[in-house]
Amino acid sequence: MSSASSATTGATKPGSTRAKPANKAEAAADYLDGRLGIYSLAKANLRKIFPDHWSFMLGEICLYTFIIIILTGVYLTLFFKPSMGEVVYHGSYAPLNGIKMSEAYASTMNISFEIRGGLLIRQIHHWAAIVFVAAMLVHMMRVFFTGAFRKPREINWVFGFLLLFLGMFDGFMGYSLPDDLLSGTGIRFMEGAVLAMPLVGSYLQMFIYGGEFPGTDIVPRLFTVHVLLIPGIMLGLLVAHLILVFYHKHTQFAGAGKTEENVVGMPLMPVYMAKAGGFFFLVFGIIAAVSAIATVNPIWAYGPYRPDQVSTDAQPDWYMGMPEGLIRAMPGWEIPIWGHTLNLGVFIPLMLFPAVLFSIAFYPFIEAWITGDKRERHILDRPRNAPVRTAVGAAWISEYIVLLIGGGNDLIATHLHLSINDITYFVRVSFFLMPVVVFFIVKRWCLGLQRRDKEKVLHGRETGVIKRLPHGEFIEVHAQLPQDKLFKLTAHEQQQPLELPAEVDENGVKRKLGRGTKLRAKLSKGYFGDQGQIAKPTAEEHHEITSGHGHH
Repeated sequence: MSSASSATTGATKPGSTRAKPANKAEAAADYLDGRLGIYSLAKANLRKIFPDHWSFMLGEICLYTFIIIILTGVYLTLFFKPSMGEVVYHGSYAPLNGIKMSEAYASTMNISFEIRGGLLIRQIHHWAAIVFVAAMLVHMMRVFFTGAFRKPREINWVFGFLLLFLGMFDGFMGYSLPDDLLSGTGIRFMEGAVLAMPLVGSYLQMFIYGGEFPGTDIVPRLFTVHVLLIPGIMLGLLVAHLILVFYHKHTQFAGAGKTEENVVGMPLMPVYMAKAGGFFFLVFGIIAAVSAIATVNPIWAYGPYRPDQVSTDAQPDWYMGMPEGLIRAMPGWEIPIWGHTLNLGVFIPLMLFPAVLFSIAFYPFIEAWITGDKRERHILDRPRNAPVRTAVGAAWISEYIVLLIGGGNDLIATHLHLSINDITYFVRVSFFLMPVVVFFIVKRWCLGLQRRDKEKVLHGRETGVIKRLPHGEFIEVHAQLPQDKLFKLTAHEQQQPLELPAEVDENGVKRKLGRGTKLRAKLSKGYFGDQGQIAKPTAEEHHEITSGHGHH
């Protein structure tokens, strides 16, 4: 009886890790595990393997800066008053004493000069937003150039792009909240863009601003969207993005032991989490240091917003420089139609802005249609091995840079002593010409790098050792590459272009080929034909050369 009783007492209860917890912490853990299944969930995911490559840190910078934005934003929300009610300023900043301003501007001045650490938190919040959008763009282009968007990650690519898109607009709304002269100019810019929309522009303007500009509602409405709506959507997208990263095994670059079926790297716990934790504080520290040294958006220097004034050198944050450049480069065309004026000088840039931005978002689906590849891809491409894709991405970046130049044409003109008209004409021409030039240059560059890789595989690397042959010829001795280097240079798969079926079938009946089929075949030839890739060396070619026939 005693042994039976002992066995019963020592039995492990279902859902519990041990019969008698050693302390209260283990008891609490057992309680939660029995109801939430935390142990089994953690056991399955905390040992998940992540590859070790510096480029994967770009996504972590996006995550960490988003966390910093949320933390500092909560602090600022405690003191900011999103009201356009008029008050007279009596604060620490003497030059503005006795000046009428909105409560939003006065509370931002109070945060900057009265709240302990308020200015530093403001600066960290603003700098983190700038770095967040920059990191999102760089991370997205890393995914683009390496082909990490391919099946099964197309949806995750869309989530990432939407995070970038929403981050840009949330940043715009954020630096518009203080109601200073610079942010008010940006809000006025937005009003002009809305009014340029045919038929519905004036109705949208009245709806957004709650009346004639500037009204009294725009700052409270921007505040609600800035701190609740867009961050809530972004948080949902971020969680979905991370879940999909966990669900699909992580991508990795080709290398020894790496296949489409495995992931070579470090476990999430404890190695990766320790590195990630350290990296978070490193990012936080650098942003805090930059915020303490370099002031961004000094609203006290601009003064409160007045509709009859525009601040000198008014520039938005860099990520909104693209629509600014489109507006500045566009001629001021107007067309009277049925008693109304169609402002093409604003309306066309308003349409081009999402077209340029979303063109990169749709590319993965276009490439999937061209290639017809339905397989899952977990091994990343080297950008040189996808010349057309790399050239398209570089062309898009060049377009973005051209428009940034257009958005800062006044500053470039004054600082470099150039004609603002010459800069504007340059932007207009480059908008159409630059992407084409960059596309062909980058494509040829990638093909040249492919030829260089092929030469390395077949003839080895240069050693710098000069040898004289018996008949007097001088040659440089080449050394064969190690197996891991050979694998890296030859692991990529080269697809063949799609071939159109014969004009007539086996019964002599003429086939009907649609325009889409013909277009797809032409694009496939451009991607994978002789002008789209260099045939990688075969094992037979390598054996023939290394066996002594022509190899030194």
